[in-house]
Amino acid sequence: MIGSPAGTAQPGSAPTGRRFGVIDLGTNSVKLHVAERDAAGRWTPVLDRSEVTRLGEGLAETGAIAPAAQERTLAAIRGMVEEARALGAERVLALGTMGMRNAANSDAFIERVRAACGITIEVISGEEEARLAYLAVRESLGIPRGSVVVFDTGGGSTQVTLGHDGRILERFSLNLGAARLTERFGLAGPVSDETLNTARATIAGELGRLDALPRPDALVGMGGAVTNLTSVSLALGRYDPDRIQGATLSRSEVETQIARYAALDAVGRRAIPGLQPGRAEVILAGALVVLTLMDKLGQGRVSVSDRGLRHGVLIERFRDV
Repeated sequence: MIGSPAGTAQPGSAPTGRRFGVIDLGTNSVKLHVAERDAAGRWTPVLDRSEVTRLGEGLAETGAIAPAAQERTLAAIRGMVEEARALGAERVLALGTMGMRNAANSDAFIERVRAACGITIEVISGEEEARLAYLAVRESLGIPRGSVVVFDTGGGSTQVTLGHDGRILERFSLNLGAARLTERFGLAGPVSDETLNTARATIAGELGRLDALPRPDALVGMGGAVTNLTSVSLALGRYDPDRIQGATLSRSEVETQIARYAALDAVGRRAIPGLQPGRAEVILAGALVVLTLMDKLGQGRVSVSDRGLRHGVLIERFRDV
């Protein structure tokens, strides 16, 4: 299990166990998680950070990772690998998600990263992404008893996992992400009610698979959209994962924030306490996905997990190393 906030190691502290790192290469951001495992198998976080690189910028139109996006993302990965190794990580894994799955030039980019950083990006399926995210929630937050739906919203896709009493029953991935929606509907700045309604209708159609599901006993969300919505609701001057983890977000709060973002450009959004500056362009699209998920599943509140794919990978891949 990932350690509690009280057990968080400082990045500069001397290791008392074995350290490993995971890089989650998403469509909008790259995330690094380094943790230390003690002799009893307990995990203590050492470092967890993200960097917005917009890997998927223009991907929907061209089908390829743009040269500028490659350079931004390669620089971020190189820095994260160096950082993880400086912290004593024995191994660093890198996983690619929707952007890497869809790009025609993914193999060429993987070769560039291998040559520059000495690691190989493993591109995983949407179903595997959903399973690992569910594992992270189960190990760190705990899955409520009864039926539960766990969702993970990203820049290029949304993963949904259905479970009951901690057991996975079904999981699937949808090509529905904040970055893709932002480009499609022009949601990076002020938008009209008509545009909002059109975007919401499109999202509802994409999430139509949820219509046949019975109302779950609980809903758990993770990913940049739901964690930033929560950070704004708490008016955090600085992002605090320990306050985000286990928090709850109400439907009315999500609606309030949608109205606020729809009236502002990216500069105005960046001035909002709690919103990570790199999320300013895509937060409106992400909020619309979260709201639609809540409505489809009949939930007035969602429990929030700061943990995600990278944490699930760490637990599973390095448990018995």
